[in-house]
Amino acid sequence: MNIDTTVLAEFDRTIDTVHPEKGKIPIKILGYGEISIVFEIVGDTNQNVAYKRLPVFETEDQVTRHVKVYKEYNRLLKEDIGIDVPDTEVAWFPSTDGRLITLYCIQEKLPSASMGNKIIHNVDAANVKQLVLVVMRDLKKVWSFNNQQSKIQVGIDGQVSNWSVARFEPASALVPLDSRLVYIDTTTPMYRVNGEEAMDATLFLKSAPGILRGTLMGMLHEVVDRYYDWRLVANDFIANFYKEQLPSLIPDVVAMVNEFFQTEASEFGIKPFTVEEIKAYYKHDKQIWVLFQNLRRMDRFTKTKILRKPYDFYLPGKIKR
Repeated sequence: MNIDTTVLAEFDRTIDTVHPEKGKIPIKILGYGEISIVFEIVGDTNQNVAYKRLPVFETEDQVTRHVKVYKEYNRLLKEDIGIDVPDTEVAWFPSTDGRLITLYCIQEKLPSASMGNKIIHNVDAANVKQLVLVVMRDLKKVWSFNNQQSKIQVGIDGQVSNWSVARFEPASALVPLDSRLVYIDTTTPMYRVNGEEAMDATLFLKSAPGILRGTLMGMLHEVVDRYYDWRLVANDFIANFYKEQLPSLIPDVVAMVNEFFQTEASEFGIKPFTVEEIKAYYKHDKQIWVLFQNLRRMDRFTKTKILRKPYDFYLPGKIKR
């Protein structure tokens, strides 16, 4: 992928986590996760890559384990399950003060207009329903794989923003039922071998304020478990339409998902959803994430303004939910 690690290392050395776009190495933010930013480097000689920054590792052993699991997760999805993923590379750098190691997961950059959360705002209701059906068919591949054996179980975050429609043409605004999807959220590699999580999930609690870590540690298995439960993944997928400010589409999406589970996936015996259930789930989820982000901002203020310590994570601005 022709990655310029010299420029990336300089970016990592000089990053301002409060204003990352104003650093020495100019970047454009493409998206963000709870502990990471996804960006491109302005003026990069390779315009076809996106970088995801994970500043959660303290030792090289932790990094190499995560990279191994990350690569295997990509392989499982693509080769064993049949879900396309972008081409990937990795690079990592120790911080200048030696506190941690930052891993960069580097992916082939996909067109912004092809992302599911962009598409649902730019196509008609009929094509939204077709996108829903295409996503559900790809998700079925995961649970069909899981049901075929017990040694390896794969989890996935199926929300609409994690899918790209290959060769999507914005001018036509069509999502054919034979569309090929690409799943992009592979940097949190969720799979279990003989019941044991392959990744060290505790690393991803590092962005949580100290006062919450004990509580979250106790809830960790419950939080991760949801990505191995198809009904919960589908629930979250539907509720995402509230976050995307498209509540009018929820009844049609619920009906489409229910029809899919009653016909193409009837062997899984998944209980139908109701609009009221989705609305209640999203309201609860929204309250949790608003509180969590507010506490993270307080934690950043305490560390940077009062204790004069570095804060390693990027926090997004106000998210409309």
